Amino acid sequence: MLYAEAQGSGGSGYTSLLFIVGIFALIYFMMIRPQQRRRREVQNMQSTMGVGDEIITVGGLYGTIRSLDDESVLLEIAPGVTARYAKAAIGKVNQKAVSDDAVEDESAGDPAEDETPAPGNTPKSLD
Repeated sequence: MLYAEAQGSGGSGYTSLLFIVGIFALIYFMMIRPQQRRRREVQNMQSTMGVGDEIITVGGLYGTIRSLDDESVLLEIAPGVTARYAKAAIGKVNQKAVSDDAVEDESAGDPAEDETPAPGNTPKSLD
């Protein structure tokens, strides 16, 4: 009779082991993977920061990046007022700096609009 009871509880061992493995898989997919993804996004944001970017620190301070090095950032928090912060304290890049090339491209506009005909060579309408 004891032998029959021992065999009946054998299936329960596999079920409990499967349940424990399932719990660990759930914890991994619900907590660990999203945290790793967020950490990669923050590292990517911190590596792509540049001079002139407007940022927000984790403490809520708004500033503009004036210089960068490997571990810290020099922020201009008001005209003429700068403060040095650790790169890890940067929470969000609020606005990327506009590069000089982009400014030149925008100011150039359509070259056909800027051209003026030479005197005596006025374009004639087809009407």
